[in-house]
Amino acid sequence: MDAAGYEALRLSLLVSGTATLIGLPLALCCAWLLARRDFRGKDLLSAAIHLPLVLPPVVTGYLLLLSFGRTAPLGRFLEQTLGLVLAFRWTGAVLAAMVMGFPLMVRAMRLAIEAVDPRIEAAAATLGAPRYAVFATVTLPLIAPGILAGAVMGFAKALGEFGATITFVAAIPGQTQTLPSAIYSYLQVPGGEARAAQLTLIACAIAVALFGRSGAGKTTLVNAVAGLLRPDAGRITLKGRVLLDRNAGICLPPHQRRLGYVFQDARLFPHLSVAGNLDYGTRYAPAGG
Repeated sequence: MDAAGYEALRLSLLVSGTATLIGLPLALCCAWLLARRDFRGKDLLSAAIHLPLVLPPVVTGYLLLLSFGRTAPLGRFLEQTLGLVLAFRWTGAVLAAMVMGFPLMVRAMRLAIEAVDPRIEAAAATLGAPRYAVFATVTLPLIAPGILAGAVMGFAKALGEFGATITFVAAIPGQTQTLPSAIYSYLQVPGGEARAAQLTLIACAIAVALFGRSGAGKTTLVNAVAGLLRPDAGRITLKGRVLLDRNAGICLPPHQRRLGYVFQDARLFPHLSVAGNLDYGTRYAPAGG
């Protein structure tokens, strides 16, 4: 993969991650309103949230351009007051990706909230827990799977967004060209099919392996990065540091990779106390690290 491909991948992950982080709390608020409150305009709010799912993405991008372009009222206000420019910037790609993934996040969380029995929350209230405590100790843990599902779907949608993004921010290499627009650009030039195929495989790996069903390869991939598995071929780098390169004969052992790993199962040291388990990693931490 060439430098442009790496930059498109980096920008896609940045845009998708930022869009998910910003959109998630907003989506949770909207999901809560739709699931637990009756108010005038509820159906209108629900329709507005889900509108990007039924509109062509190019239309959504054009509406964003009309609303947040540098000459548009909102765009001019943001630039003059906050110095924030969205049109034809990576920040605009974040907005477009968030708008397209927002309905999926709201839907997943709304279903999770509606599945919580209000009587359980009422029982917590009778035991003296105020509203915020009920939400933090009862509701939030119960809807956590829905929040996670919303985050995953929102991230995946943002990662694959093309129409709204290219309409609102174009496909400027190094600035707004994400994976989908890079793939499209490669397909427009002779001989670009191979590079487009590489980026397509990477996009599929991110969408399927990391967020796939059981057996898709999530644990295998993480174990390979951590050094617990040694692939027969390939190269793994992290922030420019080569962890594994089979062709060059490089394969750092796990203790030299210095990567934190939260396992799916409990892996406490049974012969140590709680404090001993917590302090174990500090024995081998580098000085000042």
